Amino acid sequence: MIAIIDYDAGNTFNVQKALAYIGLDAVLTADPEVILNADGVLLPGVGAYASAVAVLKERGLVDVIHEVVKREIPLLGICLGMQLLFEESEEYGPTPGLGLIPGKVREIPRDLGLSVPHMGWNKNTLHHPDSAFSNVDDQYTYFVHSYYVDTDPEFITSTANYGIDVPGVVERGRVYGMQFHPEKSGVVGLNLLRTFGNITEAYAAAK
Repeated sequence: MIAIIDYDAGNTFNVQKALAYIGLDAVLTADPEVILNADGVLLPGVGAYASAVAVLKERGLVDVIHEVVKREIPLLGICLGMQLLFEESEEYGPTPGLGLIPGKVREIPRDLGLSVPHMGWNKNTLHHPDSAFSNVDDQYTYFVHSYYVDTDPEFITSTANYGIDVPGVVERGRVYGMQFHPEKSGVVGLNLLRTFGNITEAYAAAK
């Protein structure tokens, strides 16, 4: 079972629907016991960074997420959920994040001659072929964001070029992130969610 963290993140319905479509059992919850007994945890997200952090703190979920990582339960952040995995965001002033992956969230430069927010389909270039998410290589996924993650290449599985190289998939241990929306990325996105499902099944079998 996959626990989708409930913190009024905005895109939970579509994520739940996509997981159900591919046959993955998932529950939307803020219950620490349910989250910590899941085979995988998904942190969705649409909206402002500071507000999201505030709600996670208010619901006591920051410590729960850190315990998820400590127990090596697979964790996947999507869009804002991915950005929250990092140390800090500069959105509306510095805001500390979860600090699970080194790096900062920065605004897409406005001087690139491109529209911000970045909205649309972009091709992913794979940088770590040994990743479980290597099936993202050369695939188009759907992005909607104004900020991107600035992190060390060792944590960047794939990038999409939007005037700058925007990390599309990141990972550190069993902590994974997708800047794009897999639930809005058609067959490619569903296959990526299936990959996460496979990771959670392997974790469950090893427990």
